[in-house]
Amino acid sequence: MIIDRINSPADVKKLSSDELNILAADVRKGLMNRLSKRGGHFGPNFGFVEATIALHYVFNSPEDKFVFDVSHQCYTHKILTGRKEAFYSDEHFGDISGYTNPEESEHDFFNVGHTSTSVSLACGLAKARDLKGGKENVIAIIGDGSLSGGEALEGLDFASELGSNFIIIVNDNDMSIAENHGGLYKNLKALRDSNGKCECNLFKAMGLDYMYVPDGNDIQMLIEAFKKVKDTDHPTVVHICTVKGKGYTPAETEKENWHWHMPFDPEDPNASIGGGENYGDMTCDYLLAKMKKDKSVVAMVAAVPVNIGFTEEKRKEAGDQYVDVGIAEEHAIAMASGIAKNGGKPVFATHSSFFQRTYDQISQDLCINGNSATLLVNTASVYGMHDITHLGIFDIPMISNIPNMVYLAPTCCEEYFAMLDWSIEQNSFPVAVRIPCNGVIHSDKTFDTDYSDLNKYKVMSEGEKTAIIALGDFYQIGEKLADLIKEKTGTAPTLINPRYITGIDAELLENLKKNHDKVVTLEDGILDGGFGEKISRFYGHSEMKVYNYGLKKEFIDRYKVEDILISNRLTPELICEDIL
Repeated sequence: MIIDRINSPADVKKLSSDELNILAADVRKGLMNRLSKRGGHFGPNFGFVEATIALHYVFNSPEDKFVFDVSHQCYTHKILTGRKEAFYSDEHFGDISGYTNPEESEHDFFNVGHTSTSVSLACGLAKARDLKGGKENVIAIIGDGSLSGGEALEGLDFASELGSNFIIIVNDNDMSIAENHGGLYKNLKALRDSNGKCECNLFKAMGLDYMYVPDGNDIQMLIEAFKKVKDTDHPTVVHICTVKGKGYTPAETEKENWHWHMPFDPEDPNASIGGGENYGDMTCDYLLAKMKKDKSVVAMVAAVPVNIGFTEEKRKEAGDQYVDVGIAEEHAIAMASGIAKNGGKPVFATHSSFFQRTYDQISQDLCINGNSATLLVNTASVYGMHDITHLGIFDIPMISNIPNMVYLAPTCCEEYFAMLDWSIEQNSFPVAVRIPCNGVIHSDKTFDTDYSDLNKYKVMSEGEKTAIIALGDFYQIGEKLADLIKEKTGTAPTLINPRYITGIDAELLENLKKNHDKVVTLEDGILDGGFGEKISRFYGHSEMKVYNYGLKKEFIDRYKVEDILISNRLTPELICEDIL
């Protein structure tokens, strides 16, 4: 295989035109080997093979600097920059992350996993180069789906201010994760339909030069285009049209399903993997039923529709009661506040780490105004996504400390839907609900249907000496801990489901002083600024001994849940050992 001769970008430059095309086929074999066995971002990587080969053929990485937006399309880049063993040798799969990573290679400049960032990051590289008198090319790579993000538009708006070498590769495959949403995509279509010649041009309107490449999977066409913009003295957009999932028919025809994919059999890609109940599908079905009864209910997402189960078929069923704002979470929060203000019942759902982009809007647009929107915080857990850019362990300090917000943590399926239903129907508070992430756990207990009497914890079993306050996903750890303490000491502890992350039940906590001398708090998130610290602060001047259990404040990457739980002493056995 040609790939056997490629150990650095310099080796790519030695290949003939025919050999470059063979290299593309070899690269896809490596991608298929890894992705079919490990899972990951399939469509973005298969679609960007030729463009990456052409970039490395024309430019001189790492002197010339590539910044990949999201970087979920960087696998070919990794293969060509000395990391191919992680694709062709199964035992080396763990050598790399799914995104660019400066710790892996000098050819990577940023740890990037959130979208719409490449233009801004690359603007910074270019500005520093200009200040130092450098001459290298700086190339930002951004997908059309990412253009809907506010940071991308801010970066594009600034780029022309540089007045120096700056190249933006717009990878247009007419897709985000699902279909694109927003007015700018009408202009991208017009540019595609006119071969880049239509009078209305978003990029020129931003003050940028513009070049159109109709076939972004044609290596020679790309090489010619990149040579024309190499060493340019002004900011230029190169708009290339690629096929998402190129080279694998199922991925080309079912682009949404193959954006990210679980491990699969390449010969039988439709073979079922997994199954069973999940909160995405159940939440979607619940909302669809709610919508049919109440036309004021609207489900909102930000380019990740299946995070709450809205497949293409179910999006059509929801009709205009379903809104996808594109990669614009800030807009979604403000829009939800407006919907609530005018009598609607908005439910906005996205992943925990994506909510980090919305702090100002939650505070200013939603909570100061006190509008009753519902926010569903998904994968908010140590059990959620495991890579460093998508950690779901920071939302409790962020969301729970905003005044007027009610942040709820259900312990099981039945409590989750009780809280969700109350949130949608009430009109007094902005409410966020943590979607459980430790599996679909059912309970035969009876759960409240009204949560408007704020910050009232629920005692699940009465005991003495030790009280366990177990929040959300960690409630089941609390149950096991309670059983273990009773087994070890002969005395049953009190087990409490706090339900509310945003406040303390002062009356209940005060009453615990009568026959308890220890309180244990459990939370599925970092301890700094978290739930347990509120309890510790309450008892600070008293004789009560408080043990806070949660996660250390740190960035963790590609971890095993059991390792993190043990390192933070978050098992019933280790906690019991500590307090006894």
